[in-house]
Amino acid sequence: MKVRTRIAPSPTGDPHVGTAYMALFNWVFARQHEGEFILRIEDTDQARSTTASEQAIFTALQWLGLDWDEGPDVEGAKGPYRQSERKELYLQHVQTLLDKNHAFYCFCSKERLDTVRAEQQAAKQTTRYDGHCANLSAEEVQARLAAGEEHVVRMRVPETGDCTFRDRLRGEITIPYSQIDMQVLLKADGMPTYHLAVVVDDHHMDITHILRGEEWLNSVPKHQLLYSYFDWPMPELIHLPLLRNTDQSKLSKRKNPTSVTYYRDQGFLPEALCNYLGLMGWSMPNEQELFSLQEMINAFDVDRISTSGPIFDQDKLKWMNGQYLRGLDADTYAAKVSAWMFNEERLAALIPLVQQRAERLSDLVPLIDYLVGARRPLDPDDFEHKKLERAQVVKVLHHTLAMFDRKREWLRDDLYASCNQLAEQCDMKLRDFLFPLFIAISGREVSLPLFDSLVFLGADLSRGRLRDALEVLNVSGKERKRLDKAVEQLHFSD
Repeated sequence: MKVRTRIAPSPTGDPHVGTAYMALFNWVFARQHEGEFILRIEDTDQARSTTASEQAIFTALQWLGLDWDEGPDVEGAKGPYRQSERKELYLQHVQTLLDKNHAFYCFCSKERLDTVRAEQQAAKQTTRYDGHCANLSAEEVQARLAAGEEHVVRMRVPETGDCTFRDRLRGEITIPYSQIDMQVLLKADGMPTYHLAVVVDDHHMDITHILRGEEWLNSVPKHQLLYSYFDWPMPELIHLPLLRNTDQSKLSKRKNPTSVTYYRDQGFLPEALCNYLGLMGWSMPNEQELFSLQEMINAFDVDRISTSGPIFDQDKLKWMNGQYLRGLDADTYAAKVSAWMFNEERLAALIPLVQQRAERLSDLVPLIDYLVGARRPLDPDDFEHKKLERAQVVKVLHHTLAMFDRKREWLRDDLYASCNQLAEQCDMKLRDFLFPLFIAISGREVSLPLFDSLVFLGADLSRGRLRDALEVLNVSGKERKRLDKAVEQLHFSD
């Protein structure tokens, strides 16, 4: 049996380091067994999926050195490799489930489902579909379909009993079916949900081993049922521990930079980032900390992966990157610096910002220092303003950060419009509203255009500087809770 693994990211934002982490372990496992690694794009969320995000995934994985044998941009016998291009296949399998009475049409409105969920929560019950449409007669179903009623297709789940499955790292796991929802398989727009698509795709792409995050453990019963309904063998399951912040919470953009692009643009080497991700839940037999991808392949043992949540520590990553930098000869180091600071893409973004403001070529450095290097350290006095109280400054930073966290795309005009809208909701003049943002982003009251700077820095670094500014202003936990509650009353456009 040829080993075939896959990574299946959604193109809905910046490429996440968690995706890179999963890709690394899938890639190493496949390469160690002389198998094949597949890249599949899960773009069934048509409202959020973008071509730009898909390309960013390709670029990030290529930068890390994680090549794929089959994918959207590579010839392969099991394609197409975008789920949006496999719709007919999913529809065929949904019909098979309906024909075998393993699935049913559901006509319940969102209002009814919300009411049921609220009642279950009030009664402290597991929130799940109550089976309202599970036993409709064939005649009623056909009549409602003919009338054009909006509907979804749900899978049937046994009312009693347990689901028992085996995870290679965790052994045998049992979950009662009473905790399993009658999952929607086909949405009202005719697109499959993740749960149907992942099973159909993994089977038809001959995936032998599924290495994914532990957050999917509770979904295994749904997937196992689908495999049994289709009479297909289930791949071996290996659920990896999730990356954690230093406070043990799940790694998220609210507390840490999470975009692979951020680490690339900040001057981290791909070898160092791959090395560090390789240490997340696994270690070399001889405990050496610095190793190449090939050394990881040679020594990798999937059974030595720890199930405890690995801490993604920025300081440790910086130390490791420093070790790699110091291991370079002078010529290679110079080439790396040149490629990072003066590559055509970065220069093309910088030149329009500085060309009309500089009188000498040497003026470039003081104009862009905060864009290509670390912003100077701040202190509370930097945020003093003749028209703004501290509480207003904190509100601007907090509410802008909350707005930034909701952004699906990071575009100049959209960022400007959103800040303008937020300033109005905070009953502040835009000029005053932007002052704390200039300080937090650039360390200056006057800098290169703020919104161009935000786009150049990217979402992760921009959010990180706002978080740091809130720390500088010593915002207490109680104050944050009050601000969190206040921000819920605001309207943000995506």
